[in-house]
Amino acid sequence: MLRLSEKMHRLGTETAFEVLARAETLAREGRDIINLGIGQPDFKTPAHVVEAATKALRDGHHGYTPSPGILPLREAVANDLLLRRRVEITPERIVVVPGGKVTMFFAILMFGEPGAEILYPNPGFPIYESVIQFSGATAVPTPLVEERDFSFDAGAVLNQITPNTRLLILNSPANPTGGAVPRGEIDKLVAGLVDHPQVAVLSDEIYSRISYDGREHTSLLGYPEIADRLILLDGWSKTYAMTGWRMGYAVWPEALVEGATRLAVNCHSCVNAATQYAGIAALEGPQDAVEGMVTAFDQRREIIVDGLNGLPGFRCRTPGGAFYAFPNIEETGLDARSLQKRLLEEAGVATVAGTSFGHLGEGFIRFSYANSVHNIENALKRIASLLMDG
Repeated sequence: MLRLSEKMHRLGTETAFEVLARAETLAREGRDIINLGIGQPDFKTPAHVVEAATKALRDGHHGYTPSPGILPLREAVANDLLLRRRVEITPERIVVVPGGKVTMFFAILMFGEPGAEILYPNPGFPIYESVIQFSGATAVPTPLVEERDFSFDAGAVLNQITPNTRLLILNSPANPTGGAVPRGEIDKLVAGLVDHPQVAVLSDEIYSRISYDGREHTSLLGYPEIADRLILLDGWSKTYAMTGWRMGYAVWPEALVEGATRLAVNCHSCVNAATQYAGIAALEGPQDAVEGMVTAFDQRREIIVDGLNGLPGFRCRTPGGAFYAFPNIEETGLDARSLQKRLLEEAGVATVAGTSFGHLGEGFIRFSYANSVHNIENALKRIASLLMDG
C-alpha cells in the first residue's frame, strides 16, 4: 500500500469547485441550474487582450521566459501600481505567477512550520487555512464579524499576535463576505504592527478594482513603515475576467524576492509566455471594459441584497467590494451546509455554504452575483418559493 506524507491529510480544498461540479452534473441530467456559487466574472476577457495573446503566439513567443516574468510585464505592473496606488515599486520586486494562489502558497511556505503561527481571516478564502495547516504551522483565525460589515477589529487582531506569529494574512475587499476594511482600521493595524517587527503581512488585494459607493481602495502598499515585510498579492483574473488564463503577481520585500523566485523556478518555471503579453495589454490598454463590468456588478449588488433581505429568515449586509453577498440565514432554522444542498437539489440554485470558508461561516451562505440580472431575479424567486413551501 502506498504511504503518503502525513501533511497530505492536512490539505483542504475549495468547495466552490465541488459545488460547480455537482451543478454541472445536474445540468447534464437536464436540470435548469442557476449558478451563483462560482467566484468568477461572467464577462469575456476584453478583445484587445485576447488579440495581444494571439499576436504573441503568431510572433513566436513559444518558449520559456524568466521565472519572475518578462521585464515589459513587470514594468507594466510597476507603472500600474504607481498610477492606482501612487507607490513607486521597482520591477525587480515583482514576481509574476500562474494565479494568485501561488503567491499564497509561496508566502505561507516561507513562514509556516511546526511551532509557527499564522493569522488568517475567518470566514475567508479557504486556501489560506488549508495551506497553513499543510505547512505544519498553527492556523489562527481573525474573526470577520457581521456587525462590523465583515471588517476586522484592529485591536483584536493585534492582541492575537504572539512571539510565535510569523505571518498575518489580510484580504480586502474580501471573499466570501464582500467586506471592505475601512482605512481607519488599517491605520490602527499598521500602527500596532510597529511593535511586532517579526510579523510579515500578506495583503490579498485581488479585488482592488471592484469597489462600490465611491469607496477608494486602501492598499497596504501605501504604508512605507511595513514595506520591508509586506507581500502584496494582486492580478488579472477578477479585474479583466481572466480567471482561466492563470496569471497573478506579487510585490515582495527586497529580502524575500530571491526566495520567491527560487520557489517559482522549483515549482512552475515560468508563466505561459503569450499570457504575459496579454497581461501587458490589459494593464496598458483601454479600461472601459473594467468600468462597465464594475457598473454591472453594482447594479446586481443592489438587486441581490434587496432580494435576499426580502426572503424569510435571511438578512444581508451590503457588500463594499468584490462580487459576493454573504447573508445570515440562521433564522431559516437550517445550517449552512443543509441550506446549500436544498437550494441546489430542490431549487436549482448553486451557492456555497459559509462553513466552506471556515467555522465562523456557520449561519451564512455565499452568493456570487457574477451572473445576469435575469438569472439573479429568477434565483431569488426560486429560493422564496422553496422557503415558503417549507
